[in-house]
Amino acid sequence: MPPRRAVTGRSQEPRQRFVEELRLLRAQKGDSLRQLGDVLGWDWSLFGKMEKGETLGGPEVAQALDQHYGTPGLLLTLWELALADPSQFREQYRRYMVLESEAVSLWHYAVGVLPGLLQTEGYAYEVLAAGGSKGSELTRQVEARIGRRKLLTGDDPPPFRTILSETVLRTPMRDAQAWREQLEHLAEVAERPNMTLQVLPHGPCLHALANTDVMFLRLLDGHTVAYTESALHGELVEESGAVERLQRAYDAVRDLALSPDESRKSIGRMLEEVPCEPST
Repeated sequence: MPPRRAVTGRSQEPRQRFVEELRLLRAQKGDSLRQLGDVLGWDWSLFGKMEKGETLGGPEVAQALDQHYGTPGLLLTLWELALADPSQFREQYRRYMVLESEAVSLWHYAVGVLPGLLQTEGYAYEVLAAGGSKGSELTRQVEARIGRRKLLTGDDPPPFRTILSETVLRTPMRDAQAWREQLEHLAEVAERPNMTLQVLPHGPCLHALANTDVMFLRLLDGHTVAYTESALHGELVEESGAVERLQRAYDAVRDLALSPDESRKSIGRMLEEVPCEPST
């Protein structure tokens, strides 16, 4: 293994540390970016973007680089740390992201957009692009969002309940195939033992969360915080009285929602409505 450096300055940040190790190892090996691409079979521009911090690449790329440089597990570990680093999120979301990663259970309600924890890569790109992200910033934000899904797929994932307004499921993506993939992903996660997914059908009655997405996080010390979000504003709610009022509103919405079994059937019917990709 190449000689290691002390971790100082910015290299304490997981994403920057990953970038610095990539540059250092390639310099020590004496490879050009084009040579690296030729040897490993990826377009050389991918490695250039990784060394600029514009993208993290994927776990298979990190594993291939570990094998090439003779650093078994080093780059993959740094890649995983970079993917989970809260500093990759916009500043206003970072405290929430730390709390989300520490939650022992999560409850959620969506008004118009799927929660980030359930989004496919294609859906995340379209939602974030519609919000104004573009270029390398869009790529970084999509990677950060998709990285959050590991919270629900680890060895001991926390229980997660989501109630989706029917509007969420009746607002398709521009790309029909990408929308089918998103619905298929929802149908798959709805079968996981730690997941409870319910659909709130159109028009049962007005309710207190009609214009508000909300996520409740139950933390290790037993108390619960909430995060509310509208089109223009997001807020972390920690005051116990305010959280309790939101929980009562959430319970009322849950009473109006379809059962988990009926919700899975509803998603199945929606999948049948999406055109299949033409066979070749």
